[in-house]
Amino acid sequence: MLKVRKAVFPVAGLGTRFLPATKTVPKEMLPIVDKPLIQYAVDEAIEAGCDTLVFVTNRYKHAVADYFDKAYELEHKLERSGKTELLTMIREVLPPHVRAVFVTQAEALGLGHAVLCAEPVVGNEPFAVLLPDDLIWSRGRGALGQMVDIAHSRNASVIAVQDVPRAQTGSYGIVDTAGDSSNPARIHGMVEKPAPDVAPSTRAVVGRYVLSGKVFELLRQTEPGKGGEIQLTDAIARLTESNTVLAYEFEGRRFDCGSRIGLVEATIRFALDHEDLAEDARAYMRAALAETG
Repeated sequence: MLKVRKAVFPVAGLGTRFLPATKTVPKEMLPIVDKPLIQYAVDEAIEAGCDTLVFVTNRYKHAVADYFDKAYELEHKLERSGKTELLTMIREVLPPHVRAVFVTQAEALGLGHAVLCAEPVVGNEPFAVLLPDDLIWSRGRGALGQMVDIAHSRNASVIAVQDVPRAQTGSYGIVDTAGDSSNPARIHGMVEKPAPDVAPSTRAVVGRYVLSGKVFELLRQTEPGKGGEIQLTDAIARLTESNTVLAYEFEGRRFDCGSRIGLVEATIRFALDHEDLAEDARAYMRAALAETG
């Protein structure tokens, strides 16, 4: 597989689970300690070697584009005040060698459609897809970097998965590895949100993908399903018929930051790892737990 240089971030969702906060602030801009969710996904993509970041957004979400744009007035003020550390921080939101491209998804027609909107920028080359809602914490190489390494060594597309209780299969796309429990394992099919009694496995797809550019052709051929949405899992299921697609259980922990409790859990985990906050965070948590019994 060619080098994975481009990463797609579908960020057009409305974030209704976090209303009223997301009435004016996109959910991807909600903070985990001192960085917005989108920054963690971007950092992971850059660490994996991506230098072109494609944000698929809607026409109302200006905050994401503003965040990655230069803030001349703020930079000038920080420079005049001698706050060099803060100045460096905001200038390094995107390294100089990385470019951001913004594509509009005119209608909310599913994840597959959002990815298809990125085709004019990505072209016919392998690329990554990252869902910022899925924040993956890792002490070593990021989840996407792990997947890119496997994609290169095995000349394959790679899908991130995690094992879930069978009762929860109806909330995820589930991969069929024909009973192969190795890691990574070849995918023979995928089912979107199957009932527990018919799910082919308990390996659930989470928000990281390394895909062949061929998936765009398959997305164009995919018929809309429920609600008129085009599902990415349907196109990947067809991709498995002609290409090697691997399921990979990454090293790290996933936080579902599309839910309120997931956002809270991620904030606690990252606070405990934060150089300046860890000690105070632990002390406060002990005190809070003691107060609540």
